[in-house]
Amino acid sequence: MEEARRQIQRQLDMIERQITRRMTALIPQLQPRRRAYRRGKPPDPSAFLERYRSNLAAIRAERQPEIDALSRKLARKDRAIAAFRQRHPVPDRQEAAS
Repeated sequence: MEEARRQIQRQLDMIERQITRRMTALIPQLQPRRRAYRRGKPPDPSAFLERYRSNLAAIRAERQPEIDALSRKLARKDRAIAAFRQRHPVPDRQEAAS
């Protein structure tokens, strides 16, 4: 049961890494065009953040159903593990040694 929980957590972590990797690959495309700065108009840093956030939201929206399903599955596993531990308590190591 705990191994299944770890596997689900690994899947969620993998999705997060994939999203991070895609956003890292997109950063050069999100940078402002350099020609505007040569004309005396400095690049707007908030525009970069806005583009970054909108792309991140779009990528997350693509994967959101998968993330939600895995999160629900993980919560079910956590509840099952907690219920099992409550039904079958493990004695403390000190008590078992005496």
